[in-house]
Amino acid sequence: MTDPRAVPAASAVAAVLREQPVGDSAVPRMELHEWAERYGVVAGITTRGRGFSLGLWSEENVGQVMSRWRAFRAAFRSAFPALILAHQVHGTLVQWHRQTADGWLILDGIDGHATGTRGMLLTITVADCVPVYLTVPHKQAVALLHAGWRGAAGRILERGVELVRREAFVRASEIVMHCGVSICGECYEVGSEVLTQFSGRPETAPGHVDLRAVLMQQARALGLTEISTSPWCSAHHREQFFSHRASGGRDGRMVAYLGLPRA
Repeated sequence: MTDPRAVPAASAVAAVLREQPVGDSAVPRMELHEWAERYGVVAGITTRGRGFSLGLWSEENVGQVMSRWRAFRAAFRSAFPALILAHQVHGTLVQWHRQTADGWLILDGIDGHATGTRGMLLTITVADCVPVYLTVPHKQAVALLHAGWRGAAGRILERGVELVRREAFVRASEIVMHCGVSICGECYEVGSEVLTQFSGRPETAPGHVDLRAVLMQQARALGLTEISTSPWCSAHHREQFFSHRASGGRDGRMVAYLGLPRA
């Protein structure tokens, strides 16, 4: 595997695509307006405005968190009658979702979702890990992956790309990818055991890993050619985002989302 410390800066290998705030909304969030204009998909992430944490599996009062989830659901209900979420385990399981009944579908042990169905909003929770957005512009297919260091080292991106290729009958070069708001390499110091997962050789000292750069390099190796990355860092920009690392594990969670709106 490639040594993460040798991976070039993200801006050197992919276009920078900035998520932009959505105004006049009950749900504080940023969206990829260019993806909406180019590909007709809805893609974005909630922010920490008004303390809008959506971490269901956290120490925060469940009632407060669920009231925010209901607000989130209401904001997207007209275009997305179905909403998918899961208890994530930092694994590599990616599931393809076909037609489902309107309402919530809550799963366990899944870190990636994909669909070719309109009106289904895919969601993952993040607070430093990389939300990886995939879409096929000329086909009806999208995927959303939760990639922390375990997911990146375990090749969740490869699983997601292969699933989209198989279900949508496309080549990897037809898939567009964006690495969203997450912790940057400068802020993400890890132990030697984590570095070893990426370098493929025993490491004896801590170091830094740029997960977005790692994922983008993996994407290139898989045959993806249209790749972009967010310039936002969840740790550097804590006034706007939650960061597990920067808060010492006490922060809330954002929700990254992606879907094909109902026609």
